[in-house]
Amino acid sequence: MKLILTIIIICSLTLSAYSQYNPGAKQISLSNSDVALSNDVFSIFNNPAGLAQMNWREVGVYYSPAPFGLSELANGFVAYHEPTSIGSFAIGGMSYGFDLYRESKFSLGYSYNYLNKFFAGVTINYQTVSIQNYGNDGALFFNIGGLAYVSNILRLGFSIQNINRASFGDDDDQIPMIFNTGFSYDVVDELTLNFAVEKDIKYKASFQFGINYDIIEYLSLRTGFSNEPSKYSAGIGINYSMFSLDYAMYTHNDLGLTHQAGIIISFGREQNRLTSIRKNLGLE
Repeated sequence: MKLILTIIIICSLTLSAYSQYNPGAKQISLSNSDVALSNDVFSIFNNPAGLAQMNWREVGVYYSPAPFGLSELANGFVAYHEPTSIGSFAIGGMSYGFDLYRESKFSLGYSYNYLNKFFAGVTINYQTVSIQNYGNDGALFFNIGGLAYVSNILRLGFSIQNINRASFGDDDDQIPMIFNTGFSYDVVDELTLNFAVEKDIKYKASFQFGINYDIIEYLSLRTGFSNEPSKYSAGIGINYSMFSLDYAMYTHNDLGLTHQAGIIISFGREQNRLTSIRKNLGLE
């Protein structure tokens, strides 16, 4: 009975919720309101334009062991960012599911910085799905994104996921097409507000809001909420030297609490993330 229930939940949630799942414990603690922030290696999966804000190498690992209390829904992501003189490149991978049902994805991203104010990016994704005793399939799809500094403290951003509307098999929209736009505003150096509107072409728009507060140099507190579905999130970040350790949790009205964690290692970043980006872009 548990197996049957699990498969039913997977079928109803995977393609509508997890295929559009943007990883990163920081991102999730902000209820994925960070489309105009997008300033770490996991931007490859969300808004690739943000990658070119960084002039240092970065590697990140993210893991959620039992979403909604089900280990069958475990998922993990890994990503690497490499800045070059012609733009920023990134690679990433994802694994989700269990023996009976599994999704995997490989991503290659590129981002270009124009005048330290305008950023554009694209991610090429190849995603596969495998169902035991039913076979497997794969699809190639593209994400695009843009980010602009309206001022030193205000950013606008957008992304479109699966712009070519790829899908598995003969069924449409198994990989959702999603539009996302929003802003990120630095109230003060330690406090950033994020707001985004996300629209899956098959569902109602979701409004997302998140707050990041660097309470001290090494500790960040985060919270957020969204509707459609109604979700509340919170998390913490511990930032020391080249290491960023992040934890997040969020609640779902019907399915309960989910925990996730991640680590990012930054090679060559001399100060905290926001200060380093401002210095790189000449905003200090």
